[in-house]
Amino acid sequence: MKLIGNYTSPYVRKISVILLEKGLSFEFINVNPWVGGSPAPQYNPLGKVPTLITDEGERWFDSPIIAQYLELLNIAPELIPLDPKAALKVRQLEALADGILDAALTSVREKLRPSEQQSEEVLLRQREKIARALDMLEQYAADGTLTAEPLNLANISAACAVGYLNFRRVAPGWCVNRPHLVKLVEQLFQRESFARTEPPAA
Repeated sequence: MKLIGNYTSPYVRKISVILLEKGLSFEFINVNPWVGGSPAPQYNPLGKVPTLITDEGERWFDSPIIAQYLELLNIAPELIPLDPKAALKVRQLEALADGILDAALTSVREKLRPSEQQSEEVLLRQREKIARALDMLEQYAADGTLTAEPLNLANISAACAVGYLNFRRVAPGWCVNRPHLVKLVEQLFQRESFARTEPPAA
């Protein structure tokens, strides 16, 4: 099994954590989808990471799809509940966390533009999205909907989202007034799978 990705991508980190937690061996192929001539489109026509290539040569891309495929292998731990309604809730929390990542990545790309070309409106919109989504994660962590145990796709995704905010220094001070979310991600960051997938220092 091969995972095509980038060491700094939080979407790739999500899949790497799942693979490690399930004890699946894989070869990591590091590519940068943002540079000219990137090999990423050879694996995924959208030129994005991650892409998973199975031993049979199947290609799966987009992290929610890859996560679903890995769950279909029926290898413990179970990260998506069998009950359809419970599974849908986990997937919605995954989508919420991925939405934070989408907004954070847009902010990072916008700030890479020359300062005179940056749009404060775009940056403000992304900050507002991130703040609202973090508030919802805090609410779910407070009421017990989102917990650190048992491990599942929802809490993995939430921790990867927060990890990326920390790594790229997006939304500094996000932890203020969100104690339940802070406690949740701190517990998850202690797991070996998260320690092994921490992005390299920028």
